[in-house]
Amino acid sequence: MLSKELIQLGIAPIGWTNDDMPELGGEITFEQCVSEMALSGFSGTEVGNKYPNNVAELKKALQLRGLSIASAWFSAFLTTKPYTETESAFIEHRDFLSEMGAQVIVVSEQGKSIQGNIDTPLFEDKPEFNEEEWRKLADGLNKLGALAKEKGMKLVYHHHMGTGVQTVDEIDKLMETTDEQLVYLLFDTGHLYFSGEDPVAVLKKYIDRIKHVHLKDVRDSVAKTVRKDQLSFLEAVKAGVFTVPGDGSYDFTTAFNVLSDGDYKGWFIVEAEQDPVKANPFEYALIARNYIREKAGI
Repeated sequence: MLSKELIQLGIAPIGWTNDDMPELGGEITFEQCVSEMALSGFSGTEVGNKYPNNVAELKKALQLRGLSIASAWFSAFLTTKPYTETESAFIEHRDFLSEMGAQVIVVSEQGKSIQGNIDTPLFEDKPEFNEEEWRKLADGLNKLGALAKEKGMKLVYHHHMGTGVQTVDEIDKLMETTDEQLVYLLFDTGHLYFSGEDPVAVLKKYIDRIKHVHLKDVRDSVAKTVRKDQLSFLEAVKAGVFTVPGDGSYDFTTAFNVLSDGDYKGWFIVEAEQDPVKANPFEYALIARNYIREKAGI
């Protein structure tokens, strides 16, 4: 079983208000979101678009509820823009997270990404990087990883649907071409499973470089429709392709066992973007918390 001393449990705000589609949960306040996180038994959160930008204000709101910041998403454009543009934005992002006490920085390459294009089919038009773009990506991530290390933090790369790093082969290439002391991996069950990959195989292969975990489940029936009807990533989200652990098609038991055997230390973040009108965020947070308690023993 996993150790309560090694694992911190958090939940992402994207189930309450969606960053990519703000109309989903637009009426839900920051205060409602973090209060329900705490009430459902979580101790941490990642940063959402309604969170205060002021460090003191955000710390006070979270401390009142016994919550802390685990990390926050950072969009890199290393393959399509000058490195200096990404670096300056990254340093600002890093310094904010450092002040909030976070130990990891979630980075995803958004150059050529289609995840935010509502009319672009997710699987048919998936982006691919050429060798020059792979070189720029690896070099840039190593530099950003060194900047994170300056603050005692780790850069964790988020493989993601609709981007140039989605499949196992692409994850392998990323891991092979980056410095293992500077670039680490975020393990996301939902994105691997939705992509048609074996999450446990990735977990076993890179357990030593995995420093952050997103727990996301998938509804198989919706995933099949996404492929058949050539839907976009955002259309898939709106249709309900993702859900919380314990409500979808993926059995997390083996993944939890591998993480336990590998002495994983860090955050488990429940992350399941859904339409809060269809899936009450508080109700689904409780589903996730109970499932993790039952299956992981924490």
